[in-house]
Amino acid sequence: MNLNLQNRKVLVTGGSKGIGKAIAQAFYEEGAQVGICARNREDLEEAKREIGEELAIFEADITDERKRAELIESFLMAFGSIDILVNNAGGSNGTTTMETDISQFHKAMDLNFYSAVHLSQIAAAEMKKQNNGAIVNISSIFGRESGGKPTYNSAKAAMISFTKAMADELIEYGVRVNGVAPGAILHPSGNWQKRLDENPEKIKKFVEREIPGGRFGTPEEVANTVVFLASEKASWIAGATINVDGGQSKSNF
Repeated sequence: MNLNLQNRKVLVTGGSKGIGKAIAQAFYEEGAQVGICARNREDLEEAKREIGEELAIFEADITDERKRAELIESFLMAFGSIDILVNNAGGSNGTTTMETDISQFHKAMDLNFYSAVHLSQIAAAEMKKQNNGAIVNISSIFGRESGGKPTYNSAKAAMISFTKAMADELIEYGVRVNGVAPGAILHPSGNWQKRLDENPEKIKKFVEREIPGGRFGTPEEVANTVVFLASEKASWIAGATINVDGGQSKSNF
């Protein structure tokens, strides 16, 4: 299937490792012009070596409001416009609801949610001028149900709600907003790999018990869904958040 993504200008946040890097790789292989951002310069350089010399890299801490604006400005200077934004940057912190300080909730929202909201606002303003564009937000199945840390769950739930609200506002301008909710995804830089290394028997039982598909997902399986949603083949999909989880989610919604 030709997704017609050649020369589309794509920005992927948190694109130097794991799911983000796989997303960048998938767009790059489709012939898109791709830029990634992350906080660590060495990780960005390594991703560039792995993906290709035409990959643009931007060092940025997107929890900083000023840095977010500068990121989009730098991307526009490099590419001239922005067609696709993938809000992938995120992370987990804290413990239980009662033992996690409110500052940790703020930190989780800054990284997982507020950064995506702000970047989407800036990028969407540019996309509206073109009457075309796509935003894909990476949330989690734990944005719909319990299972992860409360800070992370709360931020990802907000992301799913925001995705629908923004999609309804922007579809009339030719800008589609959708989300992808991964389940347990295994990659070398991820938490699941760390847990697997620490206690393989426990994780084996978790997979058998919790994932009907019988294995972890891969970053590439998430990336394939993201690339499809950003393409014209998904032209009538707006406001959806699609699970990529091998049946792990217990929610009907």
